[in-house]
Amino acid sequence: MRVISGSARGRILEPVPGKDTRPTTDKVKESVFNILQFRLYDAAMLDLFAGTGQMGIEALSRGAARAVFVDRAPKAISVIRKNIAAARVEDRAEVLQMTYQQALQKLQGQKFDILFLDPPYGGELLNSALNAVESFDILSADGIIICESSVEDTVMCPDTFSVYRTYQYGTIRLTALCRKEENE
Repeated sequence: MRVISGSARGRILEPVPGKDTRPTTDKVKESVFNILQFRLYDAAMLDLFAGTGQMGIEALSRGAARAVFVDRAPKAISVIRKNIAAARVEDRAEVLQMTYQQALQKLQGQKFDILFLDPPYGGELLNSALNAVESFDILSADGIIICESSVEDTVMCPDTFSVYRTYQYGTIRLTALCRKEENE
């Protein structure tokens, strides 16, 4: 079991049973929220590959207006729903059990200030998701995308985004992306 911090401090989050879901480490999670600290208030967050839902729940506990949680695994969806209820944020949370492509298509026309992408490491899933995010145009004008990946993974930045910053924590890399400025 994991404890979430912020204003939800002391609440226990359920883990997803089995070894298919890799939770974000506490050190990386704190780094993400240090990056996002001035962007959270009243923000709309999309947590793709949500796992336990810990990142979206933490965002809600720190002032985000709403969060959409996406995962295709039934076990993860069950855990996300339990964790949202335990954190008492049901009124600001939406849970979608579907692939990231289906979710992005469903959410097309909406804008999100924060996107958190933490797919399974390795392979091309992260880059495929970034290209889909670009094509469905769901990032707000001043929004940010935070990607969690292995340091061995190559993050391919789509044309309309630029890498704002990268951070490394042992074998984990965080890549922050934002929209390109018009003069870039």
